[in-house]
Amino acid sequence: MSGEKNLAILLKNMKPQLQTGDFVFCTVSNSYKIDLSQIIGSFKEEEGITLILSKVYADELNLEYFSIMSWITLQVHSALEAVGLTAAFSKVLAENNISCNVVAGYYHDHIFVPKKDADKAVQLLYSLKS
Repeated sequence: MSGEKNLAILLKNMKPQLQTGDFVFCTVSNSYKIDLSQIIGSFKEEEGITLILSKVYADELNLEYFSIMSWITLQVHSALEAVGLTAAFSKVLAENNISCNVVAGYYHDHIFVPKKDADKAVQLLYSLKS
């Protein structure tokens, strides 16, 4: 099943969903001690492996992090080839001084924003539906 590519349809149909919990970005040199079922996301970089984890799990592992984030899932099946969706939501968040870290999954886009900005970010994302 392929995702939607039409930006107008994506914006009209997206439903931002705030996930429960606090999330953090950490880096490790290897992930052999990490329970794979606890990883929200990962990316291998030259300097190490970036992990997105629940704050609770990162604290259990004594991993260092600098920001506590909230996780918003855009409940619309966007195609990986869709053009403009990331630009649309990052623009409205930037205009309101909210940073965002974006992960594109196969089915949905996931946005990590500072915890203090989560509710406002969800409201702004809903404003794109009109």
